[in-house]
Amino acid sequence: MLNASYEPINVCTVRRAAILVLKDRAEILERGEWALHAESLTLPRPVVIRLKTYVRIPRDAHRRKITRRAVFARDRWTCQYCGQERGNLTVDHVIPRSKGGGSGWDNIVTSCAPCNRRKGDRLPRQANMVPRHVPRAPSSTIFIHVAAPVIPRAWEQYLAT
Repeated sequence: MLNASYEPINVCTVRRAAILVLKDRAEILERGEWALHAESLTLPRPVVIRLKTYVRIPRDAHRRKITRRAVFARDRWTCQYCGQERGNLTVDHVIPRSKGGGSGWDNIVTSCAPCNRRKGDRLPRQANMVPRHVPRAPSSTIFIHVAAPVIPRAWEQYLAT
């Protein structure tokens, strides 16, 4: 679902998208291959919709939602120490909490279980394990990736990477 300004807001069900279109609150930008059928109506299956009126979204809303899946999506489901993709992933505090590190976006990275155990309760320099990318707060579109880890091709042009 896109805001009136074409900014991605969230992922919704086909049913919710169809209701918004039928109530004339949204328009279909991308259609699916098949249609939705009712007794007296046939509606193209909405894949991307845009709201007709702008909805104000707090700009810092995504900064509050630190979840494991959001961290994994931000780091592209890749260990930030060894580069292994998928597998047995965990989250790691770059600077351990016992050493004064916080639990914000700038101190949490995706780590595979072996790297997390190897680093343990040490600072990156002590363990000789520095994250491949500096951790930082993600863009608001990260929650689209959390809701749908595999992004349909029709969505790509609407998501800023």
